[in-house]
Amino acid sequence: MTKPTVALLDYGAGNLRSAYRALVRTGAEVTVTSDPDTVLGADGLVVPGVGAFAACMQGLQAIYGPRLIGQRLAGGRPVLGICVGMQVMFTTGDEHGITARGCDQWPGQVERLHSDRLPHMGWNTVEQPADSTMFAGIDHDARFYFVHSYGVREFPAETDDIIAPPKVAWASHGGDRFVAAVDNDALWACQFHPEKSGEVGLQLLTNWVGIL
Repeated sequence: MTKPTVALLDYGAGNLRSAYRALVRTGAEVTVTSDPDTVLGADGLVVPGVGAFAACMQGLQAIYGPRLIGQRLAGGRPVLGICVGMQVMFTTGDEHGITARGCDQWPGQVERLHSDRLPHMGWNTVEQPADSTMFAGIDHDARFYFVHSYGVREFPAETDDIIAPPKVAWASHGGDRFVAAVDNDALWACQFHPEKSGEVGLQLLTNWVGIL
């Protein structure tokens, strides 16, 4: 049986080593790359991200990342964003006084969390959406590993004109509620780090590889 192929996007702003190891454990054939043909040809694309929103967007733009992500999604080709790799899927990010344009796959703004205890670092449960393929086989009280100070605090409400509205998971820190993950057909993303979340994170990654 042929292994699904995964391109792990290398744009200078990702935690590649742990993501690579976790994805290999799912049974996928993983290539760390910024080559456009490899990115477009793989069964799945993972966009990691560590650091500031604007810096990550600069790294992505240097390898034409937003265009490659858009091309994949236009063809229904799966993409998974992790941490800042999730944040850049939104319209804008406002961090350290700098507002930068994101990939604009979802409307929304990344902003500093309204909590006195930042960064948000450690293990948290999430409010899982119903019937989400992303969280299949994962207990509702499962904990995932977060490390961030910024997030998306509002997500567009579901409307009747959307045939398959995104399934959104939420989490809270210091009394502030933010988007923890989104399952939106070909585009999945999570604010937490599944590659650092032990067996539950591996299950989530396995669920994603299962749709490739």
